[in-house]
Amino acid sequence: MNDPGSHLALPAIDYAYLEETLLQLLAIPSPVGLTDAAVRYTAGRLEALGIPYEITRRGAIRATLRGQASQPARAVVAHLDTLGAMVRALKPNGRLEIVPIGHWSARFAEGGRLTVFTDHGQVRGTCLPLKTSGHAFGDEVDAQPVGWEQVEVRVDLPATCRGDLLAAGLEVGDWIAFDPQPEIQPGGYINARYLDDKAAVAALLTACKAVRDHRLVLPVDVHPLLTITEEIGSGASAALHGEIAEMVSLDISIAAEGQNTSEHAATICMQDMSGPFDYHLTHKLIALAHAHGIPHRRDIFRYYRSDSAAAVEAGNDIRTALIGFGGDASHAQERTHRDALEALTRLVVAYMTSEPVARRDCRSMGSLDGFTEQLCPGDMAVPSTPLPAPETFLGDPAPEGEAQKR
Repeated sequence: MNDPGSHLALPAIDYAYLEETLLQLLAIPSPVGLTDAAVRYTAGRLEALGIPYEITRRGAIRATLRGQASQPARAVVAHLDTLGAMVRALKPNGRLEIVPIGHWSARFAEGGRLTVFTDHGQVRGTCLPLKTSGHAFGDEVDAQPVGWEQVEVRVDLPATCRGDLLAAGLEVGDWIAFDPQPEIQPGGYINARYLDDKAAVAALLTACKAVRDHRLVLPVDVHPLLTITEEIGSGASAALHGEIAEMVSLDISIAAEGQNTSEHAATICMQDMSGPFDYHLTHKLIALAHAHGIPHRRDIFRYYRSDSAAAVEAGNDIRTALIGFGGDASHAQERTHRDALEALTRLVVAYMTSEPVARRDCRSMGSLDGFTEQLCPGDMAVPSTPLPAPETFLGDPAPEGEAQKR
């Protein structure tokens, strides 16, 4: 790849800053719809780095790192919102029926400590199966199904009926945030709920810090973008500049049986359930990872979508790609490793400082001149056995007893 950014040495990553940012983000509840505090924190982080930004009506953040040219601009996006739950009903037994915010299994809500955000304050509680005590229910504890209708929230209040809950200020529609329970091991493993996607946000901010600290030259404008509704599908459908031609989403990558992702590397996703990502942008990221010796894997995710899909479905004609940190047990008790976060951050810096895929992309429409090329005629495979001449197919009778080929 003839790209000035592909052979320049990358600066050191401030991992202490990344870890501090991650822990502070995890301490701020931000289920979809309750993201203002996380937005304010992230805006403060950008201000401390001297990076200008704008905030949309609902809270998506669009920052700007100026490059040598304003177009074709690129966006690097991560999401501040997380999974969560909401009160569906106040039950006669003084407990709460709940529904999920985002797509996750009640299996991983069971036993979780949580906070209910009422109109006037906060109430602590625990999510429990309907039949919890083996001393009371015996083997029925193990036989009950898994599902959101099979759990309830026990609030830490003297509540034994619906009236007690109402008197305490609890209502249908109250937001619920589960405790993240972060734990960082000396060996580099990081356990917590909501590493998706607060670990990627921390990596993006750390990459921005590297650009500022080392006064890195950016060939084109880069717009760090923090979205607030990715977990419910809309994500980066708004807040994109019209001049943005490339967008790279940062998210958790799935380390599981049957996948190629590792907790010790960055992942470059080739396709998710929304389809393949842009050929040229994806292969550019692969080339950058090779050039800089960044540990990485290529993978395909069957049950996954990201901010990139939302951006394209909203009608944006942009190149999209997805890269992530390898993580185990996504949307459950998640775990990653320092290696993956450092690899992702370095790949983001390499991308920010590299040339765009095509300078032609500064215009939304144009001629064939400067258009990209995937398969050159010289690269096409030549069959080892020449095909029969056309007249063989059309005029020669088939041997007796054999169907004629068409």
